[in-house]
Amino acid sequence: MIDIDEDLIRRLKTIARKLRCDVIRMTGTAKSGHPGGSLSAADIITALYFHQMRIDPQRPDWEDRDRFVLSKGHSAPALYAALAEAGYFPKEELLTLRKLHSILQGHPDMKKTPGVDMTTGSLGQGLSVANGMALAGKLDEKDYHVYAMIGDGESDEGQIWEAAMAAAHYKLDNLTAILDYNGLQIDGPVEEIMSTSPMADKWRAFNWNVIEIDGHNFRGILTALALALEYRGKPTIIIAHTIKGKGVSFMENVVDFHGKAPTQEQMEAALCELET
Repeated sequence: MIDIDEDLIRRLKTIARKLRCDVIRMTGTAKSGHPGGSLSAADIITALYFHQMRIDPQRPDWEDRDRFVLSKGHSAPALYAALAEAGYFPKEELLTLRKLHSILQGHPDMKKTPGVDMTTGSLGQGLSVANGMALAGKLDEKDYHVYAMIGDGESDEGQIWEAAMAAAHYKLDNLTAILDYNGLQIDGPVEEIMSTSPMADKWRAFNWNVIEIDGHNFRGILTALALALEYRGKPTIIIAHTIKGKGVSFMENVVDFHGKAPTQEQMEAALCELET
């Protein structure tokens, strides 16, 4: 049994709430962006950056750091909020999201943003890059771990499954993929656009270690991440069942907020919910 401190859970919940507020402010101010998937991913990103990952914001290029690849790059606001909260750059930068010459563009850019390990956005490609990082770690005899967050919509892409096959072939047990399984993509419910069910069975068939969790339960998230770190011989995927727009009642499970920013009125209402 993995011992998880209640104070840690309370601290992570507080940080996740801050990140969600930042996501709303960023996308609302920019009048552009993807709030829905950013909000669904916020708890997992919080657990990674404020507990699980070995990182140093003062040395973003530290060779022995753990790596994070946001394959579903349109959810960049959640990552940016975490990087700012962790101290990679001033929080004031968050309100420059998607502005000309900003370090925070619509998708993560490793050449612009401190702390971003890989430029992403072309759906399906992030897991392949994470494979390369993990394989390099094996070849260089490094002990860092690679985390890749993928989306259920981008799991329509064949490249995800090619990467899944390759990771198992090379026994990349220093790789953990996390599926943000919120059930919605830009065109509608994933099951209607291109069904990927049964998801867990598919990953098992590709010879991965599979863990399923509630992606908003910190005890479950932390336990899964710890088990993945200990597992040997196979890569691990954590299938995290989440809610699109989590934390804002009028955004939850509403497909429109996949890629639609809140209006000024909606931004104020969302912040009121999150801050109370």
